[in-house]
Amino acid sequence: MKRKNSYLWPTIIALALAAGIFVGGKLNFNDSPEKLFTTNSKKDKLNRLIDYIDYEYVDDINTDSIVDVTVNNILEKLDPHSVYIPKQEMDKVSENMKGDFVGIGVNFYMYKDTISVIRTIEDGPSFLKGLQPGDRILMADNDTLYGENIPNNLVVEKLKGKKGTPVRLQVYRKDDNKTFSVNIKRDVVPIKSVEAYYMLTKDMGYIKVNRFAESTYKEFKTALRKLEAQGAKKLTLDLRDNPGGYLGIAEQMADEFLADGKLILFTKNKKGKIDKVFATKKGDFEDKPVYVLINERSASASEIIAGSLQDNDIGTIVGRRSFGKGLVQREMDLGDGSAVRLTVSRYYTPTGRSIQKSYDKGNKDYYQKFTDRFHSGELISVDSIKVADSLKFKTPKGKVVYGGGGIIPDVFVPIGSNESEYFESLENLGFLSYFVFEHLDGNRAQYKGYSKEEFVNNFRVDDILFEVFIDYCLARNIKMDFYAFEDKIKLYIKATLAEQLFDPNVYAQIKSGGDDMLKKVLELDKPTISQKEADRIESNN
Repeated sequence: MKRKNSYLWPTIIALALAAGIFVGGKLNFNDSPEKLFTTNSKKDKLNRLIDYIDYEYVDDINTDSIVDVTVNNILEKLDPHSVYIPKQEMDKVSENMKGDFVGIGVNFYMYKDTISVIRTIEDGPSFLKGLQPGDRILMADNDTLYGENIPNNLVVEKLKGKKGTPVRLQVYRKDDNKTFSVNIKRDVVPIKSVEAYYMLTKDMGYIKVNRFAESTYKEFKTALRKLEAQGAKKLTLDLRDNPGGYLGIAEQMADEFLADGKLILFTKNKKGKIDKVFATKKGDFEDKPVYVLINERSASASEIIAGSLQDNDIGTIVGRRSFGKGLVQREMDLGDGSAVRLTVSRYYTPTGRSIQKSYDKGNKDYYQKFTDRFHSGELISVDSIKVADSLKFKTPKGKVVYGGGGIIPDVFVPIGSNESEYFESLENLGFLSYFVFEHLDGNRAQYKGYSKEEFVNNFRVDDILFEVFIDYCLARNIKMDFYAFEDKIKLYIKATLAEQLFDPNVYAQIKSGGDDMLKKVLELDKPTISQKEADRIESNN
């Protein structure tokens, strides 16, 4: 692999961060819309210009697109996180933040021009009607869903709908070489924000949260209770790659770890008004060891959790410096199906530090700072992190923490090698998942005898499957030193097989065997676990 390819992943992630980072809530002004949006000469000028173009311009122009461009240009000059959401994108954005949608409950690929089921959502409509991984969905009612150039949004449109409405599917089952019809009633399908949870050791639970949606706190509490029932007295909370979400959800989660009366954060608006948020008596995991994992893609609400615990001398923050987003947005409906998320205040951690990095030089420079961290060596050595003495703060127990540009962890874990991270980026982009799907599509029968426990403990990816993967990569012009990363690749193939055969919890559990941050957590926690237990976890896969 040429070195230039090693820089692909930070560029991709920077673009994703530009679209994904958000912390805030629904707009709730005390003033009425009439009072808030009074007529003035500046707004009249814009209205007159749009009308003038609409009626007099020599060519037909879509003035809606002009309005969209104008709104975007205005917001871009404010800050990187005030954004406009066009009406055609609003449903998808709303579903993601709400945490559910109405549909038939399947994960699928468009594989060789056909909808191919990866797996059904447990207890969802398709699961209850007996659809299986590998099934092909050919038709929905009278609409054909296979063939070349069928847009993905059309497929989704045919499978989604109002709750309780029926859809008749025509399905081909490859394993039995048969086609059959099934009637399914659409229902609410969750979009999980608690990606996985399991017992990392006999007394430590693990929870991975990928965003802060409306349903996240409820999902988190459910996972935490189940882990406590299995004996969890400690917790690893994984917030890596989590771009944020609703401020209130982050506050509720932080409250789980902080004693009554402890400051979680405070916000300050343009008028200098300060609103403080304190922990309550509701926390179920107070005074218990907690490790919070963060990295350079952990932002906004993730940083609120990490900062509130760090400033209150609770737990241990492990990983790399977080993104550095300390602005709060509120969402306002613009009346035509579109919306604006406008920055309305800044938030501060309990010691008074703002972790917002500078955006004085514009949005392009702002997101370039993310890739600059990669090239500066900051992700490899904690000594490369630039901090200013003027932004130094102290926690109640005297620990030094810094504001400006993110949360610096208590325990630093460097990023992997260029090739290792390149492989991680391929995995994150779904390349490995697609390979595993193709493999299972032709070899599903050989896995039918495994239970989850047997698969985790006994299955090994053999050299034959490893070589098949190499050929698959080379055929798609993916080149790297595969044999130098053989153990990691085999581990990830096994984890992805488990995800498609079973569920994301098994995937995360298996993948943990090659996770440097989780290894660091076990190392930090070794005084409280037996050496035998630590060795068993590390060598499990």
